[in-house]
Amino acid sequence: MTIDGTIQLRVNGEHRRVPAGLTLAGLAADLGLDPAKVAVERNLEVVPRSTLTDVVIEDGDELEIVHFVGGGDHAAKVEEDSWTVAGRTFRSRLIVGTGKYKDFAQNAAAVEASGAEIVTVAVRRVNIADPKAPMLTDYIDPKKITYLPNTAGCFTADEAIRTLRLAREAGGWTLVKLEVLGEARTLYPDMLETLRATEILAREGFQPMVYCVDDPIAAKRLEDAGAVAIMPLGAPIGSGLGIQNRVTIRLIVEGAGVPVLVDAGVGTASDAAVAMELGCDGVLMNTAIAEAKDPILMAQAMKAAVESGRMAYRAGRMGRRLYADPSSPLAGLI
Repeated sequence: MTIDGTIQLRVNGEHRRVPAGLTLAGLAADLGLDPAKVAVERNLEVVPRSTLTDVVIEDGDELEIVHFVGGGDHAAKVEEDSWTVAGRTFRSRLIVGTGKYKDFAQNAAAVEASGAEIVTVAVRRVNIADPKAPMLTDYIDPKKITYLPNTAGCFTADEAIRTLRLAREAGGWTLVKLEVLGEARTLYPDMLETLRATEILAREGFQPMVYCVDDPIAAKRLEDAGAVAIMPLGAPIGSGLGIQNRVTIRLIVEGAGVPVLVDAGVGTASDAAVAMELGCDGVLMNTAIAEAKDPILMAQAMKAAVESGRMAYRAGRMGRRLYADPSSPLAGLI
């Protein structure tokens, strides 16, 4: 002990002078540390935490004080995360179709399990031979779930426009899903006819969400023509192949001034998560849920995948590296 009443010791490799008679707990407090959250080694011997208030530091002691460091900060509260299309705001980013289910009851149960707030509906002729046959509206209430009339099966702009005019007359719908197919084998969109239909529908007051190829140039032209949402395919309709070109989907997202939703090709939950991690505003699917062995369970999986993928996108993924990078810092190593 020196004349000024201090002693010298080494703490985590650094020389330090402290008042004589100071305990390990007192030293931790002087350093701005919570004694309950650190471990102390004194002269190569671990000191039990319960004795930190009793052990008095001596001149020449060598101390190591450590604590746990993780891979990031404490998790921030996840805020409500909604999206808006054509002035309408939705919480769920999963849109589901209403085809291929064994019956309307299963379809309704899958919609509930998915948490979807929008369902696509095909416009078909009324069964005049059995006017009392069950209808989709008997199971999925359009007052609670937004119906999105689509033009599935249309191969020309004129067919699609005619179909949506009838849909508007039947239910007053103006928010619609437009798809104009090029041919039956691939069900790829005919972009010339799609663009023409978009322009006409927009002039007539429709708000078309448009199915298209995964081409950022075509997507921008659709937006300029009046599309309120761009819906590039991930893979051919009903294929379940997942997103085949992440690069172009990402380019569409970066260049769009309207929502972008992957439409077609999703096969399982990881496909939906990828779409969301690319920054898409949502995902539309039908076959992936309807043709699963357990459609209700798959609907739940898709809900979770869309939500987790969106959170991952908002969180901002780590950068890709060519070489390893240690999770635990090397600085401060004992």
